[in-house]
Amino acid sequence: MKSIILLYDPKMVEAVDTTIVPRFGADLKLKLPFTNELTVELGKEDFVVTYLSDDQLKELFPLALEQDWRIALLPHPELLHGRQGFGVDDNLEECLDQVLEAEETEKVDMLTLNGRPVFNSVVIGESLSLMTGAVANNSWRRFWKKVSYFFKLFWVAESHPYCLEAHEKEKLDTAAIGMVIVQHGKSNLLSRKVLEDSYINDGKLHAMVLSPKSISGLWWFGLDSFFRKKGKSTLPPFAAHIKTSSLCISSEEAINYSLDGALLSAKRLELEVKPKALKMVPGKFLDLEGQGSDEDIFKVRVLPRGEVRDELLKRKLPLINHASTEEFKELFSSLRASSRTSSSYLVLMVLSTLIATLGLFGNSSPVIIGAMILAPLMAPIISLAMGVLRQDKNLIINSSKAIGWGMLLGYLCAMVITWLTPLNLSNEEIMARVRPNLLDLGIAVGSGIAGAYASAKEEIAKTLAGVAIAVALVPPLAVSGIGLGWMDWSIFQGALLLLMTNLAGMVMAAALTFLLLGFSPFRLARKGIAYSLIVVGIVSLPLFFGFMDMVREKDVISKLDGYRVEGAVLRDITVRGIKPVRLAVKIVAESSLNEDQLKGIKNEIEQLLGEEVELEVTMGVTVF
Repeated sequence: MKSIILLYDPKMVEAVDTTIVPRFGADLKLKLPFTNELTVELGKEDFVVTYLSDDQLKELFPLALEQDWRIALLPHPELLHGRQGFGVDDNLEECLDQVLEAEETEKVDMLTLNGRPVFNSVVIGESLSLMTGAVANNSWRRFWKKVSYFFKLFWVAESHPYCLEAHEKEKLDTAAIGMVIVQHGKSNLLSRKVLEDSYINDGKLHAMVLSPKSISGLWWFGLDSFFRKKGKSTLPPFAAHIKTSSLCISSEEAINYSLDGALLSAKRLELEVKPKALKMVPGKFLDLEGQGSDEDIFKVRVLPRGEVRDELLKRKLPLINHASTEEFKELFSSLRASSRTSSSYLVLMVLSTLIATLGLFGNSSPVIIGAMILAPLMAPIISLAMGVLRQDKNLIINSSKAIGWGMLLGYLCAMVITWLTPLNLSNEEIMARVRPNLLDLGIAVGSGIAGAYASAKEEIAKTLAGVAIAVALVPPLAVSGIGLGWMDWSIFQGALLLLMTNLAGMVMAAALTFLLLGFSPFRLARKGIAYSLIVVGIVSLPLFFGFMDMVREKDVISKLDGYRVEGAVLRDITVRGIKPVRLAVKIVAESSLNEDQLKGIKNEIEQLLGEEVELEVTMGVTVF
């Protein structure tokens, strides 16, 4: 038989008298309302059961630790953090059964902050409250309040200076929007998602230091946290992880933090795990069997230091990541060199256009692909995009000169080959590049993104970007030169429109990519971005009509291909023109058709399409 001393919240007398006291029966030695001046003398067999809120339990715990009490927790409605941290069942009846059945207590580690017990978590600064809050008994109202705070965070988030001193580690001066410190991985929603190998009795605490460089990075982590799959335990890319027995966090300015929901402030926070400090009946969901690693963890490589730290502390968190000074200098130096018109660049431009032109005349895709790989246009186009983004006149002028000279030599090369080549008939490879539409603009945008991203990321092979850019420029340049050589203005204009579309689309896409990668503040970039969008918008108008023509062609072909009329079948439909509709059709019948039958077929096609057509017919006779 147990000797139970019940400490309860004076406001919960009715629940205590009607539910708890009857269940304890003769095991109940004494029941006492909790007060700040509580004094209790316990015998060796006495067992303390509490029905208290988080705040009351925090006042009681120092006394319990000092006098080495044996203790059990009941799920008070306001015991949110204590219930979560110690794994207490929220069902009062089941928890009472567990307490009555327990014969012995377990020794449990206790996390303290500046000497005060931590039940669940310590949240420092502007951290992600939605991911760090308690997950037990969250009402919808509580949930939406957290969501509201989560979105407000993106407007006020800024980095603060911190000095971290972990056990047997050197001091680390860094900047972060906040930290989350827990004793074990089950404490709150964030730690449950990202911490493995973490248990209450491993003698360690866990600190997750959140140091995003932009609002966009924070946003993506927030979305990932909402949809994170069960079992996925990777830290966000901007978070450091420290696992240690003690940690000191200090700052020259006051540190605003939340200790189990209570808002406090101090310039120095000393966290320490006291091993086996508390004798208690473990909660139903508290894992005491798992054995975590004894090794400390100090994964802090992602934390900003030195110049990067100082930049983050100067202003609020930017919308997009700002590249560091070192990253910017390295890329800008490379782009300046790429914008110069060198002899090797001009030689490669001539050779790539020569190969592309010959491949076009030979109707050979492999040869054209070879020209794409050889083309050097990627470098000056990406340099031009950076110049437009940052309004750098020298970079714009030099890049434009390089592109202009390259295109001029390309035109001359294509025209000379056209004059020397006796072929004067267009083929599939040539005609494929004289009717551009919005799909071609999409290709250009993808090429620009690939080029800018590869230029900014050393780990990506530069040849990949070169291929992507060349796909969109060298073939139309060569086709346009062929059009000039033939004096065929329709081929020249169509290929030139494709060339200009791809050039404008790539510059715009590359500039936006550099902006998103943080190589320019928006206030500096907005003028160049606006100009590039206007140019792309103007070029897109004829592309839109070209796209609608393509849609119309596909619609005509889908209606007529395989259509049966007057005993004949229409095959191999080719649209020669849209305004008016000119069709080349193969008609397959069991016998040859006369002129009246062909006119009847033409009339039925016109009725089907709803407009007049010009028909070119190829006859095919089925022989049995």
